[in-house]
Amino acid sequence: MNLIRSLAFYGVFYLGTLPMLLLVPLQGSRGIRGLAAAWSKLHRWSVRHLLRVRIIQEGGPIDGPALYAMRHESFFEAIDAPCVFDEPVIFAKQELFGIPVWGSAASKYGLIPVARKDGAKALRSLMRAATTAKKEGRPFLIFPEGSRIPHGEEGEIVSGFAGLYKLLDLPVVPVAVNSGPIYRDIVKHKGQITYRFGDVIPAGLPRAEIETRVKQAINALQQ
Repeated sequence: MNLIRSLAFYGVFYLGTLPMLLLVPLQGSRGIRGLAAAWSKLHRWSVRHLLRVRIIQEGGPIDGPALYAMRHESFFEAIDAPCVFDEPVIFAKQELFGIPVWGSAASKYGLIPVARKDGAKALRSLMRAATTAKKEGRPFLIFPEGSRIPHGEEGEIVSGFAGLYKLLDLPVVPVAVNSGPIYRDIVKHKGQITYRFGDVIPAGLPRAEIETRVKQAINALQQ
């Protein structure tokens, strides 16, 4: 049954994605954000009704701008983000912006590229984009481990996270998610995915403390 449900999911979700991709070149920033929200809702509907996955949320976003540091186990949480946050600003690897169509859509949406090898120039560009988004009051979302980590393992917090935390000067809300066992494989599985929002961590903490607290909180669903 998992295979049948997965095939149905791929058929509906990816066929539904195609017409949205065709609209991307015609849209400005607002239109892209609307498309992203619709795409995310299509994905969540497909996950819930075709894969038969329950999505549980314990806690939620806070009022005002914040940096949300989320565990990353599969593509689920990246696609589902607009269903959890209101027009989130997502920090993503620079390489992803080179993907045809997707890269253009990401730039218009307001995703912020992280180019770890480009030094000060990349940092200045990142901060300009982040300052604009901060003025708009949009939530920031980052996967502080830098890449997908298998469920049950604890990844290390990448070095750039603490620097970004310091530069943004925003409180951090850690978010645990356990999507790996359900969604990571090509054949998806019926079950439950949980988001757990941790306690708010204030701005201005030393690097060692913020990294330790974030790591502990985002791994709260690993058992």
